[in-house]
Formats: sequence, structure tokens, C-alpha cells
Amino acid sequence: MLDLQVVPERSIGTDQWEITLGMPLFQVVKVLKKEFPTIKKVEFNYNEIKPFDDDLVLKLPEDGLRFIFNPSYQRLNSIEAFDMGKLKLKYCGSYFNAPQIPPTPKQIDQVFGATQPPKFDSNLQMDYLAFRGVNFYFPVDKASISGRNIGGTNKKPLTKVKKMIIYADKSIEESSVPPTMPLSCYHSNFFSDCTRVIFNNDRVEGLIMQLTSAGTDNEMRVKLENMTRTVKFGDTVQDVLSEIGSPCQTFFKSEDKMIIHSSHMRKFTSLQQSDYFFNYVTMGIDILFDGCQHTVKKFVLHTNHPSHYNFNIYFRCEFKILLPGKSSFIVPTTPWSNVLESLGGKEMLHPPVLLNRSSSVNNTNPFGSTYCYGLYNMIFEVMKNGYIANVTLYSNSTDLLER
Repeated sequence: MLDLQVVPERSIGTDQWEITLGMPLFQVVKVLKKEFPTIKKVEFNYNEIKPFDDDLVLKLPEDGLRFIFNPSYQRLNSIEAFDMGKLKLKYCGSYFNAPQIPPTPKQIDQVFGATQPPKFDSNLQMDYLAFRGVNFYFPVDKASISGRNIGGTNKKPLTKVKKMIIYADKSIEESSVPPTMPLSCYHSNFFSDCTRVIFNNDRVEGLIMQLTSAGTDNEMRVKLENMTRTVKFGDTVQDVLSEIGSPCQTFFKSEDKMIIHSSHMRKFTSLQQSDYFFNYVTMGIDILFDGCQHTVKKFVLHTNHPSHYNFNIYFRCEFKILLPGKSSFIVPTTPWSNVLESLGGKEMLHPPVLLNRSSSVNNTNPFGSTYCYGLYNMIFEVMKNGYIANVTLYSNSTDLLER
């Protein structure tokens, strides 16, 4: 049984770990993985067909917890304890829910203090006590529900708490948008608020990134730092490191199945000099360098959709692509049908290439194949639900053929 400290408007956790409102989905999953086998089972629920219509939910069925994420921002919006019997909960060191301490209205009042009379939630069909940043829900007899309005009071006394929800605003009705990412989640990394694709004469030439990181002022107080950085095709490794810092990891390409199509000279030099990626996980970006020239030749922008093979390997890249002559941006939430419509229909593009992803260890891919469309010097990988999985930007057609 988990023994958790509740902090209204902020978090839930133990002395070893804390999950905070506004925390990215990527980091919450990492925390839960580290707590195995204490946390034995985690379920992930999402809308595969319309991914932005419903929340993303991490459910701990054996521990009675749900973590609910906004699908557009992929940050934690609320924390729900849906089975109080599977948890021990305390506030400021005092337990209000434990095997020997039932979460009655009297117990809640002793621990949290006085609040307004209970109100009625018509969606959940339950009464609730509202505090700033946390609500406690109580079951209601069906006979007493009829004729009640929102905010109506229950004449019968409340029993035990059935559900608790932690949220970030004064009231739960105001918490539809998740809070900004807490300073404790930065860990000296850069995060991209916006990544603009730069065009020059109808060709992509690079990226302009609005980056955020957590630094310290003269008094060693942690504060956010915002900066604008530019990376273009042909930039050297030193240029990239100077602009956006060191990558989270570096990956050297061990094989290249398209090398047979390369020029004679390139074919033999590639055997000795491997191209390599800088993986900027927190920005949702990969940068490919030429193994011989050590210059940028490709960018990969990840949307981190749940229906994709690479889900939760990267944070979402908040890219914005304005095609030449168009007025609306392509962003991670843009359906591919909208892009085709802006181009004048699918007839304006060549037929897509079918891509089947699988690893050398596990040859199964539960999400199936995807479709790759070429547009300018970009490749859009589109999932079966019609949303963009990632965008690859390459410097010229030779790089496309060789890599």
C-alpha cells in the first residue's frame, strides 16, 4: 500500500519521489518505472482515432491512482485517487485516509480545516467538499439525486470519501489547462517552447528555436531563462554545441541499408566514417551529422503521439511550419487532411512510401505501418489515424537518397 503525502495545488508523493502538476508525461513515466516493483502495474489510456478529444490517463489499478494529462500539452493536469481503500494519505504529516482512519467529513475537517458546505457535481453524480487545489467526493443515493441542481446541498449526512482530485487552480472548473512545467523538472536541460522551420527560396534551411531553461540569479535563486537559438544545414558540431548545448545522447549509425544507392566514392567512405545523431530528447529533436564533414545534414522533429512506435522516447517538439505561400501553420496537432486541403488535395503530392518500423530485438510493432509524404525538402511521417508522427528535414536530394 502506497503511503503518500498530499500537497493541494501541487503534488502527491513520498520521501523518495514526487509527481507534480505540470510535470511532462515523459518524466511521470520515468518516476513510475523507478518505483517498480512497489508500483506493479500501470495502464495507459488514450483515444487512438482522435488523440486530442480525450485526456491521456496513466492508471495504477492496484494502487487506486490516476494521473490525467492534457493531450495537447502532454503535461499533468490533475491527480485522482479513485480507490481510497488502497492508499494511505496524509496532509502536513497528519493522516486523513488509512486502514484505521476512514476519510469521513469529520476527519477531513480536522486535517484540512473548515470549508464551504458540500456541493453537487452533476457529471460525477456525487457531492463534494472543495478546498483550494483539492476536492473530496462522496457517494450519493440515487433517490436523493433527482431534482437536484449543480451546487445543491444534500440533506443527508456525508459518508466516507470515495474519490479525491488534486488540481492547480482555485476551483476544478478553472483547471482545464495544465500549469506550466515546474522548475524542478528542468534538470539543467533546454526545452523548446516553439521551433520554427526556416525557408529560403522554397527550401528549408534550418530551425529557429525559442528555448527555456532553469538558471540561477546573483543570489542563487532558481529562475527561468528564455533564449532564441538558430541551427542550419551545414553548421558544424561546434556551431550546434555553441547554440543549443550538448545533446542528451549521441547515436552512431551502425548500418545503412540505402548505401548501395550512393555514389561510388560515398559508398566506400561511409564504411569508414559513420554518420551520427545528436539526440535532444527534451526538445523532441534529432540532428544528423555527416560522418566525414561533421556538418548538419538532417533534422528530425518528433510529435510524440501515443499511437506511434517511438512514443515517449522524446518530449513533443512544438514545431511550427509555414509553407511558402500559405497562411496557416502546421503544428503537432494538425491533421494531415488539413495539410492536403491547403495544398489543393492529395493529387498535388506523389503517392506515399509505406514505412514498417521494428527493432532488431523485437520484430513486432503493435501500431502498424505509417505513410511518408515528400513536400519540399521535408518528409512527413503520417500515422493511420491521420496525424503527423514526425517531420524529417534534409538539406538536399542526395542526402535523402543516401540516408
